[in-house]
Amino acid sequence: MKLPGHDAIARQADEHLVTHRVKLPRKVVERPIRQVAKRLSLALLVLVATAFIVYADHDGYNDNSDGSVDLLDAFYYATVTLSTTGYGDITPVSDAARLTNIFVITPLRVLFLIILVGTTLEVLTERTRDDWRLSRWRSALRDHTVVVGFGTKGRSAIQTVCATGLRKEQVVVVDPSAKVIDAATADGYAGVIGDATRSEVLKRAEVQRARQIIIATQRDDTAVLVTLTARQLNRGAKIVAAVREEENAPLLQQSGADAVITSASAAGRLLGLSVLSPAAGMVMEDLIQQGSGLDIVERPVVKAEVGRGPRETDDLVVSVVRGHRVLGYDDPAVGTLQLTDRLITIVRATPDAKVTPDVRPIPQD
Repeated sequence: MKLPGHDAIARQADEHLVTHRVKLPRKVVERPIRQVAKRLSLALLVLVATAFIVYADHDGYNDNSDGSVDLLDAFYYATVTLSTTGYGDITPVSDAARLTNIFVITPLRVLFLIILVGTTLEVLTERTRDDWRLSRWRSALRDHTVVVGFGTKGRSAIQTVCATGLRKEQVVVVDPSAKVIDAATADGYAGVIGDATRSEVLKRAEVQRARQIIIATQRDDTAVLVTLTARQLNRGAKIVAAVREEENAPLLQQSGADAVITSASAAGRLLGLSVLSPAAGMVMEDLIQQGSGLDIVERPVVKAEVGRGPRETDDLVVSVVRGHRVLGYDDPAVGTLQLTDRLITIVRATPDAKVTPDVRPIPQD
C-alpha cells in the first residue's frame, strides 16, 4: 500500500481549518469592481460638474468667512450640497444663483444620491438574493451527484454522466481551489470551496442526500479520507473513486467505495491494447466516450424481452445484471431474461440513448 504523506494529511485535516463556501452558477454580466468603479466615476463627474456650475456664477454666492467664492469654495459647496450636509456658510444670494440651485443643482443632488444609495441597495439586494437562492437550492437538492475534484478526471467523469441526461443543476463540485470552483460554476455546476476530507465541507454539498458521489482527487490518500467521510455521511449513495496505484484499490473498497477505477492501469491497458490491435484500441476509446459512436448503456428489461435469451434482443447485450450479480451474456446461469433484470448493452449513440439511473450500489461479487 502506497499512501505518501498520510499522517501529514490527517494532521492538516484535524488542525487546519479550511475556509469553505458554496457558489451557485450564475451569468455574470459585469464584474462588481467594474460596476462600482463606473458608479464612483459618475458620482465624481456629477460633483465636478456641480462645482464648475457654482464657480461659473461665483459672484452670485456669498461666503460668510471672506465674502468671495473661489474654485476651492465651489468644490466645497458642491460637496456639502450634494451630500445634503448644507452647513450654510456659503449661500446663493443672486436670483440667477438661486434659480440654478433649483433647476440644476437640485436634480444633480438627486442623481448623486441615487448613485450612492443605489449602489448600497444593490449590494444589500444582491446579498439577500444570494442567500435566498442558496436556501432554495439546499431545500430542493435531492438525489444529486457530488464530484470531489474537478481536474481532468473529475471533469471528464461528470461530462460523461451529463451526456447521458443528468442536468447540470443536479451536480455539485467540491474542490479546495477557488479558481477551479469558478471554472465549475462557469460551466453551470454548483460548487463548494473546501477540503472534502472534512465532514462540514461535504455537508455543505448536501452529500448526505446525494445519490452518487464521484471521487477524483489527485492523491490516493486524500481519496481514502474522502471516501471514509462520504460513506459515514451517506450509507446508501453510490461511491465511485479513482486511484493512481492499483495496490490502493482494495483500501478504497474497504473505505466504502462501490467501484474503484485505477487510472494509471486503465490507461496502460488501453495503450497495450492499441499496440496489439490499433483497431481494437479505437473501438475501446469510442466506447468510453459517451455520446459519440458506440456507447455502453445500462437499461431495464422491457416486457417484450421477458423469456428471451440475451442474444434474442434487438440490442447487443454484453452482460445481464441480476440481483447482486453481473453475468456475462453467454453465462448459462442467465437462461432467459426476467423483468427485474437490467441489461448492459452496446448501442449506437443517439439523443435517445440514455443510461437509466439506478439507485442501487454497483454489485460486488
